[in-house]
Formats: sequence, C-alpha cells, structure tokens
Amino acid sequence: MNPATLIAEPARSMLAADRALEGMGITVLRASEGRATAVLTVMPDMANGHGIAHGGLVFALADTAFAMAANTFGAGIATAEASISYISPAHIADELVASAEVSFHEGRRMIVDVMVRAGERTVAIYRGTGRALRPVE
Repeated sequence: MNPATLIAEPARSMLAADRALEGMGITVLRASEGRATAVLTVMPDMANGHGIAHGGLVFALADTAFAMAANTFGAGIATAEASISYISPAHIADELVASAEVSFHEGRRMIVDVMVRAGERTVAIYRGTGRALRPVE
C-alpha cells in the first residue's frame, strides 16, 4: 500500500507544507478518521544534559500526531492549548511512537489525546485542545 494513501486530506496537504518535521526527524505514518501515528528515533544530538531525549522533542512529536489527527476533520485546526506529562525517560536509539485520537469534537473545538511510547513503555501522555482557525479575510 502506498504510504500517501494512509494520510487523508487535508492532513496530507498540511504535512506537505511542513518545513520543521524533517529537521526534527519526525515521520508521520498515518492520519485518517481522527487518528494519527507519528514516529521519531532518538539520536545522540537529541539528548539533554541528563543523557535522555529532550522533552521539547517529545512534545513536538506528540503535537505533530495531535495536528495530523485533528486535521483529518478539516483544514485549519490549530493547537489552542496543550499539556504533557512525562512518565518515563526516552533514551538514545529508542523509537518513539506517538498515537493520537480525537476524543471530543464539537463545532470549532476538539480535544485530542496522544500516547507516546517506546516499545511497551509509556514515555508521555499529551492532551491538546484544537480550534478551527477563522478564514483570513
């Protein structure tokens, strides 16, 4: 199956225009029907002073999965607020998998829950609120 078919419009268009993901090493595997999966392998240059994955990169991975899941319902959903709980550290060479699912969607607002795992171990739990952007006049 062609990987592009696993990413629904308009998430596919948003992903094609994203300039940051490649530099961070994030790959989106799928995004459709309010769900998305994104992955990141922790490289040595992604480690913080404790020798574990920088929390900002873990957040960026979770936020990417959030955005892809949210934007399967329509273009222009942006993060209005988000929180993350770091459960266990991610280590160099860990493959992190962020699995997102829209848990609430009404009008212009939605809530998306994301689990970030390294294998069977939970690394972080993220919850974000998305809002549809107003059209630019």
